[in-house]
Amino acid sequence: MKFALVTGGSRGIGRAVCLQLADMGYNILINYKANEKEANNTKILIEEKGLLAEIIQFDVADRAQVQTVLTAWIETNTDKTIEVLVNNAGIREDALMMWMKDEQWDNVLNTSLGGFFAVTRVVVNSMLMKKYGRIINIVSLSGLKGLPGQTNYSAAKAGVIGATKALAQEIGRKGITVNAVAPGFIKTDMTGDLNEAELKNIIPLKRFGLPEEVAHTVGFLASKGAAYITGEVISVNGGLYS
Repeated sequence: MKFALVTGGSRGIGRAVCLQLADMGYNILINYKANEKEANNTKILIEEKGLLAEIIQFDVADRAQVQTVLTAWIETNTDKTIEVLVNNAGIREDALMMWMKDEQWDNVLNTSLGGFFAVTRVVVNSMLMKKYGRIINIVSLSGLKGLPGQTNYSAAKAGVIGATKALAQEIGRKGITVNAVAPGFIKTDMTGDLNEAELKNIIPLKRFGLPEEVAHTVGFLASKGAAYITGEVISVNGGLYS
């Protein structure tokens, strides 16, 4: 039974990715940290499509918890295989660097960059044995160009971009592709505090993107049609930066 694991899959871009991959025939393993209600809502939406959905709770920033919980799921579900991994979980704690607190730096780096490492290290072993897999990392415009007030977030996402390119070279010979998708301003809870009316004026397409538009790109990279694409970063930003 083929599964796709989506970290931070309970809402926003994560939920849209879960639904897109379900439309492609994947059963979905929905990771969440705290919002069980929204994780269950995502589960219901997937099941309405006739696919299996399971929720799995762990904090991607907690390396020991990831190792324990995710390894236990893999060892218990020997009839199921994680064929697609989408590292989507991430947080923002914006501040100018001169005022940034240690915990704001650590929390963001540990979630986005540390979470990528902790989750991927566990999942990639089974992909190597199967000689097939798709790893897609959700990064950000911030990781490509840097944004003021986001030195922590920019550093974390830039780190994942570098890791994407390195890992693609390590495991490509085993039939596993590793790519990243870099959203710009997307309508989600994470961007709810931003001034959309002002910011859309700097975007060539004059609007914020939708989670589904990011999810369609993820779906393509997860497909067999993207078998010769690896180590790439695809921007979904309305032309804001290329």
